[in-house]
Amino acid sequence: MKHRVLVLTLAGLAAFGATVTHAQSLRLPQAGAAAVVKPAAPAGSQQAADFIVAVVNSEPITNNDVRTEARRLAQQLAQQQNGPKPTASELTSEALERLIRKKAILQFAAESGIRVSESDIDQAEQSVARQNQIDVAEMYKRLAAVDGISVSQFRKQLREQITLTRAREREVDARLRVSDAEVDQYILNQKSNPADQEINLAQILISVPEAATADQVKVLQAKAQRTLERARAGEDFAALAKELSDAADKANGGQLGLRSATRYPQLFVDAVQNLNAGGVAGLVRSGAGFHILKVVEKRAAGMPAMTVVQSRARHILLRPGPKLSEAAARTRLEDLRKRIMAGQAEFAALARENSQDGSAAQGGDLGWASPGQFVPEFEEAMRALAPGQISPPVTSRFGVHLIQLTERRTVALSQREQREAVREILRESRLEEASATWERDVRARAYVDMREPPQE
Repeated sequence: MKHRVLVLTLAGLAAFGATVTHAQSLRLPQAGAAAVVKPAAPAGSQQAADFIVAVVNSEPITNNDVRTEARRLAQQLAQQQNGPKPTASELTSEALERLIRKKAILQFAAESGIRVSESDIDQAEQSVARQNQIDVAEMYKRLAAVDGISVSQFRKQLREQITLTRAREREVDARLRVSDAEVDQYILNQKSNPADQEINLAQILISVPEAATADQVKVLQAKAQRTLERARAGEDFAALAKELSDAADKANGGQLGLRSATRYPQLFVDAVQNLNAGGVAGLVRSGAGFHILKVVEKRAAGMPAMTVVQSRARHILLRPGPKLSEAAARTRLEDLRKRIMAGQAEFAALARENSQDGSAAQGGDLGWASPGQFVPEFEEAMRALAPGQISPPVTSRFGVHLIQLTERRTVALSQREQREAVREILRESRLEEASATWERDVRARAYVDMREPPQE
C-alpha cells in the first residue's frame, strides 16, 4: 500500500489550499537566507479597511484574504520561467476563485464527516520539519522570520491541507476505476508500435584497432567468440564486462541504459530484435570492434518497467511515549549503532533485545520489499544505504528506526504485477482531470454570493 506524504511550500504555502490536486514540496530557507520580499501595498490603501467580497454558503471571503492569496500566487508564478505573466487583475481574479473553491471543498468535507485530530496535525508538523532536516522549533523560527507565519496559522493550514487531501482521496482516488478491458487495450496499443520500444542493453566490446591486420582481427574475433560462449553459458555478464570489455561503460557492467530503440545503433537493434530480456545476441561487428550484447530489459515506451529493484532490510524500532521521548529514543538508537559499527554487538541480537515491533523475533528482518511498501521516511533512508550500511536514527509515524540494508536484488515482475503497474499508470493519467472535475462540481453546488469586487 502506498503512503501519502504531506508536503507544503514555505512562501505562504503558495499552492496550499488553492487546490486539492497536488501539494508542493516544502523547502524552508536556510538560516541566514534572504527574506521573501512582499509586494508593497498600493498607495493610499488601508489594510484595516477590509470588506467582504464574496460569501460561500455562509462563510465570507474578505478583500484581505484575496490580497494575501494573490501575493502567494504571485510568488508561486515568479518561480516559473516559462509562459506569460498574468496581470494584477488576473491574479486577483484567480486568487478569489481559488479561495471560493477551497472554502466549498472544506465545507463539503465537514458535512461529509471528515475530521482532523490534533495528533494528525502534530504528525504532519513533525513530518514537514523532518523533510527539511530541522526540528519543529527551528521550522517555526524560519516561517516567522521569512513569511510572518505564526504557529497557529501554520497549524490551521496543515489542518486544511490534510482535510483537502482526505476529501480528494475519498471522493476521487477511491472511486477512480480502471477496467481489465482498458488495461488490455493499453497493452495492445503499446505493443503495436515497435518504434516506441525502449531497450536496455549491456555490452562487452572487444575493440579492434583501425590499422589491425587480418591476423590481428582473427585473434580478436576468437577472443570475442570465447567471451560470447562464456556469457551464453551463464557466467555473470557484468563480471565479464569488467574483466574483458574495452568500452568505457565496463565499470557499470556494460549497461548502456534504458532508452528508445531509435537511440541505439541500428545494427544493435537488429541483433536483439528477436531476443527477450536475458537473451545474448551473436557477435556484432562495428567500426569499433566486436560487441557481445545482452538484453537487460525491453519494453514498449509507455509500459512500466518489467523489473523492480527490491530491498531486504532489518530495523530496530523504538516507540516514543510517556516514558521515552523521541530525543531519548534517537540517543539510545545512536548508541546501539555505535556498538554495532565498532563490532561490539550484532544488529540482529540488539533487534531481538530492543525492537518494539513484530520483527524483533526475526532479528528485525523485514523480508524482501518492493518500492512503495514502507512509509516514505523509512523508504527514503533505506534507499540511500548500500548493503551492510546502517542508517542514523530515522523518525516515522511508527516511531524511531535504526535501519540496516542487508541485500538488494532485481526481480522480474509477474504478469499480474505488470498489469497492476499498467492500471496504476492509467489511474495516475486520469487523476488530475478527475480531481479537477470533482472540484468544479463541488464549486458549482455551493451557493456563492459575490459582493464588492476585490481591490488589488
